[in-house]
Amino acid sequence: MTSNDVDEIRRLSTQREVLRAPFAQIWLRLETIDTDLVQQWASASLALFHVNAGPACIIAFWQVAGSLGPGHMRLISKAGMQAANICRLAGAKAALACLETLPICLRLTSVQPASVQAWWHGLDRLAEAAPSLLADTVRRIEILLADGDGFAFADFVAAGLKATATNKARRAAFFALEDSLAQMLLTRRAGGGQGFAECETMLGAFIAGLCGRAPKLKAGPANMTRRSMIASGTVVMPPVYAGVAREQVRRLYRAAAAHAYAHLTLPTVLHPVGPLKPMQIALIGLIEDARVETLAMRDAPGLRHLWSGFHTARPGGATTAAGLMARLSRALLDPDYADPDGFVEKGRALFAEASARLTDPLLSRAIGGLLGNDLGQMRLQFNAKTYMVEPPYRDDNMHLWELPETPDDQLSLTVDTARGVNADNSTTPTPGDGTRAPRARETGQDDRGELLATYPEWDSSAGVERPAWTSLRDHAPRMRDPGAAEPGEATLRAQIARLVRARVVGRTERQPPQQDGEELDLDAVIKASVARRGGLPLDGRLYRDRRPRARDLATLIIVDVSQSTAAVDASGQSVLAAERAAVGALASALEASGDCYALRAFASAGRDDVRLTRLKDFAEPFTDKVLARLAGLSPGLSTRLGAALRHAGAELAPQRTTRKMLFVLTDGEPSDIDVTHPQELVEDARRACRSLRQCGIDVFGIVMDPAGVGSASTIFGRHNTIHVRKLQDLPAKLANVYFRLAQR
Repeated sequence: MTSNDVDEIRRLSTQREVLRAPFAQIWLRLETIDTDLVQQWASASLALFHVNAGPACIIAFWQVAGSLGPGHMRLISKAGMQAANICRLAGAKAALACLETLPICLRLTSVQPASVQAWWHGLDRLAEAAPSLLADTVRRIEILLADGDGFAFADFVAAGLKATATNKARRAAFFALEDSLAQMLLTRRAGGGQGFAECETMLGAFIAGLCGRAPKLKAGPANMTRRSMIASGTVVMPPVYAGVAREQVRRLYRAAAAHAYAHLTLPTVLHPVGPLKPMQIALIGLIEDARVETLAMRDAPGLRHLWSGFHTARPGGATTAAGLMARLSRALLDPDYADPDGFVEKGRALFAEASARLTDPLLSRAIGGLLGNDLGQMRLQFNAKTYMVEPPYRDDNMHLWELPETPDDQLSLTVDTARGVNADNSTTPTPGDGTRAPRARETGQDDRGELLATYPEWDSSAGVERPAWTSLRDHAPRMRDPGAAEPGEATLRAQIARLVRARVVGRTERQPPQQDGEELDLDAVIKASVARRGGLPLDGRLYRDRRPRARDLATLIIVDVSQSTAAVDASGQSVLAAERAAVGALASALEASGDCYALRAFASAGRDDVRLTRLKDFAEPFTDKVLARLAGLSPGLSTRLGAALRHAGAELAPQRTTRKMLFVLTDGEPSDIDVTHPQELVEDARRACRSLRQCGIDVFGIVMDPAGVGSASTIFGRHNTIHVRKLQDLPAKLANVYFRLAQR
């Protein structure tokens, strides 16, 4: 730009009466500053003229420039260029809203250039994807930029656009801040970014150390912001705790996890609801909470300090049923807490009298029922619609109850309130069996073919799990004559078969004492010594032996058949051809050994079309038909690995074997046509692998990555990733991995 730009601005301004006075005012300020800064201001002003932003936009830009002075002129000029681009994408109304709120943006971000630029970047994305929503969204700047972090705002926009890609109504609700996901993301930001995703690793280590076993923890849906819940052995925790100070969030997650595992590690029973009222249900749950916590504190006294910090109820104030319950909860945990109320004193006395019977899970119903009757006779108000278990680290207690198939309205209200009902009156979904892989959400059929299931997907940029985000479809296999075996294939299969027969996969069984052997049976020797001293007949079977059990392994092999598997090496062999040879050779040997195994192939064309090809089911014999399906595989589409892993886990979970193994044959990185940043699919696949391992499924990646620089180690773990340098080595490599694992 040259000085002619300033002349052009002067000429355009004098031609329009509405601009003459504003230009004269701004020019008085500009005459005293550096010429280079004036040129930048002129360039931005011309850009607004050229996109027909209108006088209101131009005047707003000049007013901001005049009010902030020369020190920020470079930043203001960039903002003018950004506003011109937004005008081109979303119209003058949106550009005007951005310029009018620019002073607020600068104030909230403390005029940090990088943060201001990130704010504009988020607005650019929104203007391009949803121009009609931009003007109203930017006017919520006080909320969206409350933390002064423009980068967080850009992430918020990206998460909203991704989560609402196929739903315009939900997109409008998201940027109006009426959607539960938007509210959850803002809540997380207000809490300093501390949510379940940030605490998950810490919680796993904490519970493993506390209970001596790997925990089963997962985040609930975005609208779950109240209490944890326990379902089939899995602890489902809120993705964020709304309204909790940042410094308390990690402590609250620890307290909630410890409380849930106090329930899970102690014997319990399902209580029939019967004629119980909601108040009685709440009190029985309260006593059960106190029972399991008391027993847990006997083994780990430090838990009292962890939990007691959240018990803040005290005497005084209005006497309500919920208030008395909170005070009773504190009284049963804290022996130093004094409360003169007769109801609290009676509850503490009944609990103390039963201290010798705390291992009896029926005790809670007995004491809770009595206290419920007393509280009912006091005619205190109890609102089942608003009641929440206190303190906030305690779960909703719904896992304690055997609910009828058709509960009455009052009981339904209690259940829905405890579990949390979202804005559209749909209840929080119950997770899958915690002892199994994550279960799919079963679906029907649509015009694109048979839909097997939908699965969640982890959005690493937003730190949330999208429920039912991917759709997995049954893709019928193509049949093709496998033809003659390739040179050396028969020899390879014979070698693999010998190796399989030489290994026994499974546990050994201890045999009854033997007459001879290489190792003494200590128990038998002690019994013989006692018998000898007592003058009793001796049993000469003093040796022990352990023999291998029958094979006790279920294996699922899934093959990546995306377009990248069409690549060939120097010998002309394609990646897919090597995969077919490896799977065919190992499958024939596994068939001979009698192992339980299945074969699958997968590719994807977006999140709504993840295609699964069933090559062989667990109960199906390995026949020429299976070979024909293998031969019919052809490369195409993309690699949405996380969905394939989750479905493979769902298929392996029901197999009644001691060990379950999942092998993934792939040549490259996860990717798909509707994902801009493939790293998000890498993080999703890594999370899927971790979930499967927590369910007892070993996952291994056999990766055609000669350099070993891909993301496979991130997904499968360094020790569970096998890099194949040459395609011709793949069959032997796959077999060797299998046999190495057989020795564990």
